Amino acid sequence: MIPHILSSSAVVFRNKGILNGAAKRLRGPWFCRSKVPAAASRHIHVDYPPIIPSLTTSYAHGTSSTTLLHTTVAESLLRTVEKVPDREAAVFVHDGISKTFAQLQHDVDQVAAGLLAIGLKTGDRLGMWGPNTYEWLLMQFATAKAGIILVAVNPAYQLLEVEFALRKVGCKAVVCPTQFRTQKYCEMLRKLCPEIETSSPMDIKSARLPDLRTVVVLDSRQPGMLHFDDVVQAGSSEFMQQLQALQRKLSFDDPINIQFTSGTTGYPKGATLSHHNIVNNAYFVGKRMGYSWRPQPRICLPVPMYHCFGSVGGGLCMAVHGISLVYPSPGYDGKANLAAMESER
Repeated sequence: MIPHILSSSAVVFRNKGILNGAAKRLRGPWFCRSKVPAAASRHIHVDYPPIIPSLTTSYAHGTSSTTLLHTTVAESLLRTVEKVPDREAAVFVHDGISKTFAQLQHDVDQVAAGLLAIGLKTGDRLGMWGPNTYEWLLMQFATAKAGIILVAVNPAYQLLEVEFALRKVGCKAVVCPTQFRTQKYCEMLRKLCPEIETSSPMDIKSARLPDLRTVVVLDSRQPGMLHFDDVVQAGSSEFMQQLQALQRKLSFDDPINIQFTSGTTGYPKGATLSHHNIVNNAYFVGKRMGYSWRPQPRICLPVPMYHCFGSVGGGLCMAVHGISLVYPSPGYDGKANLAAMESER
């Protein structure tokens, strides 16, 4: 990022005709580096700034002494499972759930096969709408393993907001609890799609959400909707074989996640991210945090999973670095955070 910023500054100086002593001092150290190779004057080099900044495109591949990871989300998790199968991967204190990496992998595979069984295919979009739960974590990794694009939906969205998000990216399925605190998810979906109650659970036809075919409810049975257990049980050996065969076709450059901006200056914008994006984001965040050398870090994660912080800085860091995540409560609760830090060490 430094070359980009300084390049912009240099343009401003030149345009104003004030390439003064301050500007010269700004770039002075770059010229006096004796060990900078000549190639650095023409290309981006991550380990030190170039002599002449030349970032002209929105996507650039630079040289670095740290190699990027070229793995999918599913491959990243599997590598960690093979290294530390019995290490605790995730603890959901409020729900009394604790899973090792081996147990997490088993559950992820079962849910991923179930998603294929209910008709979802590689490239389909699935909206995950709700607070921090174990099912959210499972969906994050199960969708990635099945090549399904996870759409992180803000659990605080109201009727028109969720309609906009689901329509914008063409969600074929939505997974949610019945409600959380004042948020009545199933009720809002019925208002958007009154056709749900008279539809087959896997063949919803809605005027307002034309791409939506399936709603999966985590904690109760609702007319026209599947229960989460139905998805798990649908993952038979036939679909497990399909899932394993699919792994050979997935690429780390495939889109796998859509994160929405907050929409503070207009409608939220859906940013499409690849395996490569989020795996390497988690890799470098984890290296910066010392996860690669600290002995078995245990991290308290009170931030929402729908946000990049919770899903990538949290869930993906767990998969890439083998850390143990502790989720104190479904929604933010200061007392629960302190209690979890004490009880889970």
